[in-house]
Amino acid sequence: MKVDCDIAQARFSVDDEADFLAHLREIADRFGVRIVVFNAAHMAGSAHVAAALDHAQRSFFGESPIANSFEMESLLYAAGSRQVLDAVRFGIHCGANAGYVCICPPSPGARDALRALVCFVEEDWEEIDDAKKRRLMDLFGIPREELAIVGKDRLPELVRERVALLDVYR
Repeated sequence: MKVDCDIAQARFSVDDEADFLAHLREIADRFGVRIVVFNAAHMAGSAHVAAALDHAQRSFFGESPIANSFEMESLLYAAGSRQVLDAVRFGIHCGANAGYVCICPPSPGARDALRALVCFVEEDWEEIDDAKKRRLMDLFGIPREELAIVGKDRLPELVRERVALLDVYR
């Protein structure tokens, strides 16, 4: 089952994670959608987001999900890990957040309702500076030697490869 998703960038602040997630669930339930929010600091661009959602959909709506919710399944794939502790770093956190907000399937009503929680932005989040490069290499276990072989501009592809490998490690 392949479901299209609206992937948008947003900035927002979280005082209480459980409360924020409860608001997301309420909006999702009201509009009959699923809402996943990825921490942009740990994502290698929008293609990484799309790959995580795609793999999570195949797994969750197929026969062998890892998690018991689509949202957690998506975070596990984003992290390229079966470990929930790894996956939660790819979601929201207390304080200021920059995140990819994904609504599956797209719903203008849900997006409008989310405006009470987040400020949608049009910024270039595809650029990976040196600090983010080091963070992604650490998060995904990418050694300098591997990156040197393929070229530093191919880091997003290496990250998406780690996402896909989760299917193999199941």
